[in-house]
Amino acid sequence: MPEISKVAILGAGAMGAYFATRFFESGFSTCLIARGSRLEKLTKDGLIVNGKRYDIPVVDPAQAASPVDLIIVALKHHHLQEAARGLEKLIGDSTVILSVMNGLESEEIIGSFYGMEKVLYATSMGIDALRMGNEIRYTTPGTHYFGEPKNSILTPRVQRVQVAFENAGINYKTPDDMIWWMWWKFMVNVGINQASTVTRLRYAAFQKSPAAQELMESLMREAVTLAQAAGVALSEEDISKWYPVLNRLSPEGKTSMLQDIEAGQKTEVEVFSGKVIALGKQYNIPTPVNETIFRIIRALEQGYGFN
Repeated sequence: MPEISKVAILGAGAMGAYFATRFFESGFSTCLIARGSRLEKLTKDGLIVNGKRYDIPVVDPAQAASPVDLIIVALKHHHLQEAARGLEKLIGDSTVILSVMNGLESEEIIGSFYGMEKVLYATSMGIDALRMGNEIRYTTPGTHYFGEPKNSILTPRVQRVQVAFENAGINYKTPDDMIWWMWWKFMVNVGINQASTVTRLRYAAFQKSPAAQELMESLMREAVTLAQAAGVALSEEDISKWYPVLNRLSPEGKTSMLQDIEAGQKTEVEVFSGKVIALGKQYNIPTPVNETIFRIIRALEQGYGFN
């Protein structure tokens, strides 16, 4: 297979902007995928990342001239079903699709459109990006995990993406058990994203406050129990592995879910506590903490928060 040289990013939020600018600065043929008014706005305003403006080409997928080698999907979950359709002109025989979205479902949804043979599993840890409009700031770029479900032997497509990430200066790891990492990140998001949203607290509180940590961990424990029911070897001890990552984040940083609430936007609560609740029913496991948090975040989404 040829080396990856053409990269397209679907989703120009904090995560998508990070990947787009890294590839663009490193000399890859890079474009953003957008339609309609979003395409016009990105073309006009560009992206501003850590104070630097980037005018990255924006492509309507229906008008794409040729396939790309790598598509990175960095959408909010509720945008995926609509935004990920119609990418056929960008997808060729050797195209790899990498989703860095939250939750446990995006790979299968994308795979239902284009085939799982195009999709690698991925998750990102430790990036502390803040977004305001088209401006994104981060102090810690994090580590980005990707691969097949099992990676004791690396497939050619994993090796191609590894080379591309190395050339773009993106810190990555390919773990032996990618499904374990997907569940671990899910556990983390269920905890930190939701606890920060209902308390309106920045990372500093979860780095220092026992009370904030107890709330976060109580959410995580329900995810751990469900992972075990699903045959994934998460344990109570794996919660403690989150703290070294958390403590490297900017104390003034905020989770993506808290940023959504503050901006009056829809959150991804369905793929966090919503998923926990659904899995709890599937496995007949109580999930009272996540059920309560789900109701609180739903009320906040409806505009009943405090300023």
